[in-house]
Amino acid sequence: MRLIRMLLLPVLAVTTLSAHADPKDVARLTQLLEKSQTLSARFSQLTLDGSGTQLQETAGEMSLQRPGLFYWHTDAPQEQLMVSDGQKVSLWDPDLEQVTIKKLDQRLTQTPALLLSGDVSKISESFDITSKEAGGVMDFVLKPKTRDTLFDSLRLSFRNGMINDMQLIDSVGQRTNILFTGVKANESIPASRFKFDIPKGADVIQE
Repeated sequence: MRLIRMLLLPVLAVTTLSAHADPKDVARLTQLLEKSQTLSARFSQLTLDGSGTQLQETAGEMSLQRPGLFYWHTDAPQEQLMVSDGQKVSLWDPDLEQVTIKKLDQRLTQTPALLLSGDVSKISESFDITSKEAGGVMDFVLKPKTRDTLFDSLRLSFRNGMINDMQLIDSVGQRTNILFTGVKANESIPASRFKFDIPKGADVIQE
């Protein structure tokens, strides 16, 4: 599942380094991210190759809670579930009846989901950041400062101060666009949301 892999798993990409981040851009992005201690939303995801040809389209629901808790569930027929309890991540593939469990990589460049749920106080150490604003929309483009990264660039877009969409572009130009709808911030989320019980009979892979 492209969305979940893009949010979680590291691959080697060649990063194009940009100018240093403007402190005002860093401060504004940090403020926008940190004001939401929890987030819940539906998402729709579209993946395009470098020529713009559609590769995959999926939808699902997500929940996030700082620090480092997240839940991403992709709807059938390409169902997958990713759950983080802040220490480890469980990836469940019901078609394969397989659970992959790995330690949560706390680096923002390796786990983009942590941009919305983790500690972003030192975000400028990981990324060069630029921004632009038009009307009620604020776009931030983040470029990793290291070469061992999951993506070449990432855009976070906020509408009226709330996360609206994000786009990841890898080193070969493949784009993953994620649009969030029905976003709810700072509402209580049950602790059980971020706990994964291994289904009976499932194959378990520990990484």
